[in-house]
Amino acid sequence: MNCLLLGGGGFLGLNLGNALSAQGHQVKIFDRLATILRLQRRGFDHFEWAEGDFANERDVSEAMQNCEIVFHLVSTTLPKSSNQNPAYDIESNVISTIHMLEAARQKKIKMVLFPSSGGTVYGVSTEIPIKESHPTEPTCSYGIGKLVIEKYLRLYFELYGLEYRILRIANPYGEEQRATGSQGAVAVFLSRALNGHAIEIWGDGSVVRDFLHVADVSEAFIKAMNYQGENRLFNIGAGMGHSINELLTEIETLIGRPVIRNYLPTRGFDVPINVLDISRAKDILGFQPKISLREGLTRTLNWLQANGIQH
Repeated sequence: MNCLLLGGGGFLGLNLGNALSAQGHQVKIFDRLATILRLQRRGFDHFEWAEGDFANERDVSEAMQNCEIVFHLVSTTLPKSSNQNPAYDIESNVISTIHMLEAARQKKIKMVLFPSSGGTVYGVSTEIPIKESHPTEPTCSYGIGKLVIEKYLRLYFELYGLEYRILRIANPYGEEQRATGSQGAVAVFLSRALNGHAIEIWGDGSVVRDFLHVADVSEAFIKAMNYQGENRLFNIGAGMGHSINELLTEIETLIGRPVIRNYLPTRGFDVPINVLDISRAKDILGFQPKISLREGLTRTLNWLQANGIQH
């Protein structure tokens, strides 16, 4: 298949692009010029590249030329900052996505796959693990935006037959995740631990999250792309939870020394526990997470050290 990865120069996109290429698919990555140049300098020359801005309708439409499958990986906001400017969240994510869907319809794209947020769309859980049928009551604009995009994907299917798949992904981590970013606890924690810097923890560290290695995320995307049935929404996670304190203990075991912990006041949008029920993806897609937290942390640590983060 000819696959277009919108925003594919990021953490999820690079891993998914490699997985798609390994299976013989043609991969085109759409991203900003600065990102493309940086990745080309790193040797990512096995992808086709398309420069552009997701907010520019012409750029997106031209990138879709000769493509069959679109992975919509663009996100301009983060959960922790989205409530500060909800209008920007809607303008940059939702409205730009609607323009993208219009282009996909006109270009006769076969399918759009979208990574929604299993960590934010449900809000405070009333049952654990969380099924796809759980009420959706996000506590941040980021989660609301993801839900709105989900609804427009369904609308374009109902109106125009544009096929789609939604993966509500838990907390992905792994190779290529930015160690200096504002999102992605695993890479940030590992980097700070290796450098002997304090790790900031919002609350008492008891919040529980569903950490899933990015290789398993890529597998889920490919299985969803190949699936031809009637289900279009899937939770994708490890199916088990670990508290932030447990994650830090695993990191201490891995690096062989204690980490410096700096506990801060709880943030209002952080739900106490988020673990996804992935039985639908298991039963229908044949999805089965393969990488344990210990193995995933080891792989991420090795990648960080190979890219300049020393023990």
